[in-house]
Amino acid sequence: MPQVELVYEPTCPYVGMARSHLRDALKRAGLPPHWTEWNTAEHGVPAHARSYGSPTILVDGRDIAGLSPSEAGNCCRIYDIAAQDRGAPPLDLIVTALRAKRDGSDLTPLGSNVALLPSIGAALLPKLTCPACWPAYAGLLSSLGISFVDYTPYLLPLTAIFLAIALAALAYRASRRRGYAPFWLGGGAALAVLIGKFGFDSDAAMYAGLAALVVASAWNSWPMRRKAAACSACET
Repeated sequence: MPQVELVYEPTCPYVGMARSHLRDALKRAGLPPHWTEWNTAEHGVPAHARSYGSPTILVDGRDIAGLSPSEAGNCCRIYDIAAQDRGAPPLDLIVTALRAKRDGSDLTPLGSNVALLPSIGAALLPKLTCPACWPAYAGLLSSLGISFVDYTPYLLPLTAIFLAIALAALAYRASRRRGYAPFWLGGGAALAVLIGKFGFDSDAAMYAGLAALVVASAWNSWPMRRKAAACSACET
């Protein structure tokens, strides 16, 4: 079960709505209605909770809206949603965060980058198109106790499959990261890899495509800086 925390300031007018949304979100996610509350006006509040505005909901220590403690600031929260009550965490956002942690499907930036490795490895594998080279490959592998197999017929589909997995990692929950621009860059990069390696046999095109794919993954996983808007109740 994920650890759920509600951070609030007692004079905040949206604390009650945040509790209500959190209770409904836990029910929708099939989780028991249990969470920890931190009143930032009291002593003994941990540092990670004191750094957030009111109200904030953390799931396993992460703000559901994607803000880091340094970005959030200790003030009232205004959530970037098209709704009248923008001071409370949106119900759908809470549900999404809870279900991702419950199902273990929260793809981290590291996970999206790891998805690139098989496609890069498959793209860099040499094509065994020269029959004269086969005895050399066979002798080398036999010395290692591995039987020789001509994998050339399977290289194109394997590369295509691994590239598709990498693109799926770029598209997964793209709207909560950098949008679909990294996905389209990755799609063009994947096409360059396939054409460069299997179409024109061009190492330059293949390496350029792999480099663009790495750039797309880094762009997609780069943390976003969001500004926390202040409300008039925080101003003196």
